[in-house]
Amino acid sequence: MHKRPNRSAIATRQDPRQSWRMNWLAGSVIGIAVLWAGAETFADGHDPVTVSHGYTNFGDLKYGPDAVLDYVNPDAPKGGEFSEWAQGTFDSFNLSTRKGVPAALSTIGYESVLTSTADDPYGAYCYLCETLEYPESRDWVVFNLRDDVTFWDGTTMTAEDIKFTFELYLEQGITEYRSVYSQFIESVEVLDEFKIRFNFTESAPRRDVVTWVGGTSAFSKDWFETTETRLDEASDEPFMATGPYRLDEVDIGRQIIYRMDPDWWGTDLPINQGRNNFETVRVEYFADSSAAFEGFKSGVYTFRNENSSLQWATGYDFPAREQGWVKVEELPNGAIGTGQGFVFNLNQEKFQDPMVRQAITLMVNFEWMNETLFYGLYERPESFWDNSDLKAVGAPSAEEIAILQPLVDDGLLDASILTAEATIPPASTTSERPLDRRQLRAASALLDEAGWIAGDDGLRRKDGEVLSVTFLERSPQFDRIINPIVENLKRLGVDAELERVDTAQYIERRRAGTFDIVNASLGQGYEPGQQLAQFFGSAAAEDSSRNPMRLKLPAADRLIETIVAAQSLEKLTTATRALDRVLRAERFWIPQWQKGVHTVAYYDQFGFQEIPPLALSPIDNWWYDAEKAEALRAAGAFQ
Repeated sequence: MHKRPNRSAIATRQDPRQSWRMNWLAGSVIGIAVLWAGAETFADGHDPVTVSHGYTNFGDLKYGPDAVLDYVNPDAPKGGEFSEWAQGTFDSFNLSTRKGVPAALSTIGYESVLTSTADDPYGAYCYLCETLEYPESRDWVVFNLRDDVTFWDGTTMTAEDIKFTFELYLEQGITEYRSVYSQFIESVEVLDEFKIRFNFTESAPRRDVVTWVGGTSAFSKDWFETTETRLDEASDEPFMATGPYRLDEVDIGRQIIYRMDPDWWGTDLPINQGRNNFETVRVEYFADSSAAFEGFKSGVYTFRNENSSLQWATGYDFPAREQGWVKVEELPNGAIGTGQGFVFNLNQEKFQDPMVRQAITLMVNFEWMNETLFYGLYERPESFWDNSDLKAVGAPSAEEIAILQPLVDDGLLDASILTAEATIPPASTTSERPLDRRQLRAASALLDEAGWIAGDDGLRRKDGEVLSVTFLERSPQFDRIINPIVENLKRLGVDAELERVDTAQYIERRRAGTFDIVNASLGQGYEPGQQLAQFFGSAAAEDSSRNPMRLKLPAADRLIETIVAAQSLEKLTTATRALDRVLRAERFWIPQWQKGVHTVAYYDQFGFQEIPPLALSPIDNWWYDAEKAEALRAAGAFQ
């Protein structure tokens, strides 16, 4: 294990690669006064300008400019270690490229101009800025940046760094991001050392623009230019940033340690009180979940968000638990569901027939899985917006029909969408055995109708081609789940198999689209907008890590446009329900399982005030109890 060098920028020089930079209009500053949060002034043309400490499209911000978050303990002690596990290996700290396998928590030290909280679904708050200014038209936004933000090397963050980072993503970021967002920015202006303005094109979605550019991370321009680091290449260290944690030690493929920056600029900021309480955050890597669980039992790491129902139901009877050293709890989870499921690769011709997709889906007996494999702990997802008002339920409302009817009239949707109940996963009539014969018969009829006819050898063929299905997986944990599905498909006459590969191969094949079926989490947020195009849009389908099914559905493209244009929460909700309904009717997604609580286990050396409704994030707001930790060490809890 070795210490990471501090590759700080020593000198600044012009990088010839920067010729891609967008031209910006110098001297076009509109004079507006900086007022107290929430005030209004007027730009030229009498367009009202709001000056505020935050931004929301709906209702009021929950927090004021100097508020401490409700779910933290502002007096939480600082220090100690938090540790968790990750599977596989890693060889890069850059999440913004298709090259390499990114390390866990590789963005832990990154901060953005605006930030969100775990209990305000619509609010975005000034973080690296003190205030923001925007006209009623949302044609532009100005961020008045803080003048006390510093990078890890001690240099001051300025508007030039924010401009550089934003444009770096537009030039070197992943294709799915650039293809969607590059058309929305007209120019970026540095108005002074700590003031930056983003000007938007007429086509930019007005509801998204402020939070979009406000999500820009702060990277050091000097560091990038001095080190000649690229955003589209793997990186052996995180980018020079401003956050509380920076890389301390790394053992490639085995262990990562992030350490609190002792000179972190944000320590005394009100919104940071009671947060980032740990001195170090350690990640231990294991080849598979079984090895990781053994490591937890012996105290190699101290926190586990359990995702195995088998382990949760049967595995937590080891000595550390019996001694009271390990706490096992179900914590409340009020977030939107993750939308976890298997997805078909729609570029494969055999999966372009919805009857084939529906037939394969019928061979997944969730009721048997839940009772036999999951110990009744799970429910089956039904929507990409489960646990929210955005979920489509039952037949479409009159307001939904008004949105869907033009798509039917234009031939983009079948008229049945106007009257049919929202698609939900098929429920098996039996939980006593993995194969439901009634569903087998229904699936067989669908494949017969689709032209896949069983031969003398029992295999189904069409035009001489055998119907084959391969589940691509990297985790042995899925073997006991997928193998019964494979056996059911074989009974249907499908040449099915599970192919398990290592993490690097899995990521590469998922990116390249060389698979039949893979896992995906397609759950969405409370305020869907332009980001939907990365998950479900046709333009990004061929090169999108968020659209692994390669979905190209013109009706979905149109509905995404409607959602982006929605200016009220009511219209947004109606349009999102319509999209949810259409997506689910396509049956490209075989919903897997979800639970309404967080199942966690941890060594009893932590404290927390409450679990916020939108996220479980121990690194953010838990703290280390030194007295409890010392008692555990004295008792021999850790190896």
